[in-house]
Amino acid sequence: MADRLVSLDLSADVDRDVDGAGVRSQAEGGIVAQLRLRHPDLVLRPSLRRAPEITVEPDYWTGGDSGRTFLFFTAYGAEFDGFERALEIDPTVADPVLTDRYPDRRVYRVALTDRAITLVEATAAVGGRLRTCSSSREGWQFQLRFPSRDALVAFNARCRELDVSVTVEHLRLADGEREGVVSLTEKQQELLAVAYEEGYFDVPRRISQDELADRLDVSKSAVSQRLRRAIAELCASSFS
Repeated sequence: MADRLVSLDLSADVDRDVDGAGVRSQAEGGIVAQLRLRHPDLVLRPSLRRAPEITVEPDYWTGGDSGRTFLFFTAYGAEFDGFERALEIDPTVADPVLTDRYPDRRVYRVALTDRAITLVEATAAVGGRLRTCSSSREGWQFQLRFPSRDALVAFNARCRELDVSVTVEHLRLADGEREGVVSLTEKQQELLAVAYEEGYFDVPRRISQDELADRLDVSKSAVSQRLRRAIAELCASSFS
């Protein structure tokens, strides 16, 4: 397993009352971690292996009267037939339903099975918060905010218990003074560098997303997702 944690000089959990109101605060300090998680039973992973050109972003989770947990998610790509066939036999989900359709994406609802690994509970149990989540060819990419290094270590330990492989792609401090620091993954940096050098941001454009995908040997949906996330991160850093 490729687990790796980077040592940061952080204190233990910081819980402070806000103006004596009795509300515990974990807003000061903490870590923002960009993680890549891999396990064959991570939710939707069997479908994504069968349809690698599709990229998925969870929208929200909800519980039903039957006690089942439902996941709504958006799938990006061009060829959805194979992905939908994969959903029908995916052991991590049941009763897939197409709820919305657009030219470049579709929205689905699925019920999670007992076999599905989500790590939602593991994140919440240590005080973590999910910031972003998307699928990749290697697994799932999560950006999580933890209140302390100890919380990140505890989350990693839970992943080991489930035999989920964790690769740390990027860590940064999450205190008020550092929130504005740009935190791009290596793949996002590579994509932005190639897109800029090849004229993707020129008017008119000198390279398309299809050509960028060919250049980087990834799917067009992966290019689209990385561009959106990288630009969003840059905007958040600039306007925070």
